[in-house]
Amino acid sequence: MKLDATDLRYVTSEEFRVLTSVEMGSKNHEVVPSTLIAQVSGLRNGGVNKILGTLAKRNLVAKVQNSKYEGYRLTYGGYDYLALRALSKRDSMYSVGNQIGVGKESDIHIVADTEGHEMVLKLHRLGRVSFRAIKEKRDYMGKRKSASWMYMSRLAAQKEWAFLKVLHEHQFPVPQPIDQARHCILMEFIDAYPLRQIDQVPSPGKLYSQLMDLITRFAHAGLIHGDFNEFNILIRRSNGEPVVIDFPQMVSTSHQNAEWYFNRDVECIRTFFRRRFRYESIIYPRFKSTISEGGKDDFRLDVVVEASGFGRQEMKVLEQVCGSSIHLY
Repeated sequence: MKLDATDLRYVTSEEFRVLTSVEMGSKNHEVVPSTLIAQVSGLRNGGVNKILGTLAKRNLVAKVQNSKYEGYRLTYGGYDYLALRALSKRDSMYSVGNQIGVGKESDIHIVADTEGHEMVLKLHRLGRVSFRAIKEKRDYMGKRKSASWMYMSRLAAQKEWAFLKVLHEHQFPVPQPIDQARHCILMEFIDAYPLRQIDQVPSPGKLYSQLMDLITRFAHAGLIHGDFNEFNILIRRSNGEPVVIDFPQMVSTSHQNAEWYFNRDVECIRTFFRRRFRYESIIYPRFKSTISEGGKDDFRLDVVVEASGFGRQEMKVLEQVCGSSIHLY
C-alpha cells in the first residue's frame, strides 16, 4: 500500500468524522456495520451511506458484504489519512513529498512543515509481513482481533517513538523525534548517505571505532540495537559522523539472549568493514566485559519504556505476532 495524499485536502470534516467512526468500530468488529457507523458518527443514516460511498471510491474504506450484515472495514489508505490529519491538525506537518524508502514493515516519505522545512515520515506497516502470524495469534489481541494490523502497526510506532525520545534526550546519535500519530512517526531529516551505499571513507579505522564505541555505549545504557548494520547506519554528508536509525529488534542487556544479539551487532560491523573497506581489527567489544564496565548513563531501557506507557503487555503482543526476535525484558 503506497501513501497517496493527493485527495487529503479534499476530504471534508464530515467525511473524516465517518472515517473515524469506522476506525472506532474496527476495535470490536471485523466488518463495521453501517448502522453502527451512523450511530457513532452522529450523522443521519442516509448521509452516512453517501459519505461511505465517497470514501470507498477513494479507497479509504472497503465495503464488505457480510453473511449477516453489510458493513465496511478501514483500509491502510484510510488509516494513513487519519494519521496525516492528526499531524496536520497539530501543525507538525503541512505537505507530503516523495517516497524515499520502502521496507518489509514500513514506508518512508519526505514531508515538510508550513515553512518548508523537510522532515521524514515513517509509516509502520506491520500487517504487510505479519498478516499470517496475526491471524494465527488472534488470542493475543483481546477485543482488538478485527483491528490487528492497525493495532500492531500503532504499537510498533509507539515502541520506536519511545526509543527515539529517550535516546535523543540522552544525546545518542539518532534522528530528533518530532511527533507521532497512530502508526506514523515524524522525525528530523538528516542529510546523509546510508552506510551501505558508501564505497570509500577517509579513515575506515576511525569510523569502525566510532561504531564499536556506539555499540558499547548502547550496552552501558542497558540497550542492544539488535540490527546494527550498514542498512541502519547513516553517514552525515557534512562531517562523516554516523547516525543510527530503525529499532525493530532493540533489546535489553538483561534479556536472556542479550549476548547473542550483542555479538551479532559486533560481527555485522566487522564483516561489513572487512568486505567493503578491506579493514579488519582485532579490537572489538566483548559482551561480558562491556556489561561489567558499566557506564555513566543512569537509565535502563525497561524502566524508561514502561514509564513512557509502552510496557510489558504491549511488548508481549508485538513479540507473539512478529516473532521471537522482538524482546525487551
